[in-house]
Amino acid sequence: MRRSLRNETRLVLASHNPGKLREIAALLHPYGMEAVSAGELGLEEPEESGATFADNARLKACAAARASGRVALSDDSGLCVQALDGQPGVYSARWAGEGKDFSAAIRRVESELLGRGGDDRRAYFVCALCLCWPDGHTETFQGEIHGRLVFPPRGALGFGYDPIFIPEGYEKTFGELDPDVKHAISHRAIAFRQMTDACFTG
Repeated sequence: MRRSLRNETRLVLASHNPGKLREIAALLHPYGMEAVSAGELGLEEPEESGATFADNARLKACAAARASGRVALSDDSGLCVQALDGQPGVYSARWAGEGKDFSAAIRRVESELLGRGGDDRRAYFVCALCLCWPDGHTETFQGEIHGRLVFPPRGALGFGYDPIFIPEGYEKTFGELDPDVKHAISHRAIAFRQMTDACFTG
């Protein structure tokens, strides 16, 4: 049975990624929810050992809920490239290395694509959101947005792989689109709407 968030005023965001934190805080704002990050609370990041985005989202949300004693929201997301058999997928952040150098990760995507011919540029972003209550109850939601890759990277908005991803129906990358437009159509926004329909208005 779904649990409601209507009586909650504050969520712990189980992420240390500034880009994700900005986007999720912006999505939460219309619902009157205050967001505090795991980093602000001094919570450690658990190892992302799950086989799927949903697995990793649950790991992070449950760790934050246990440590903080509050409802926690986590995001696990990444880029899946068709010609690379879905890679980098759940390893999207790891392709950027410990220094979170997504310029290097983007170069790797381009290099690996060229190694397979480079003609198939189809890709999609996945976002799994998980809510976890301190008693261990979880709710998980997942969104996807499909599009194509472009090189060299374009635009300084967004974060991660955004500058090489053009969503279907658009000519600009996520790195070029106005943030309000991206927030309305992104994989994260799709998963977020599922969450709010189920836990705020359901």
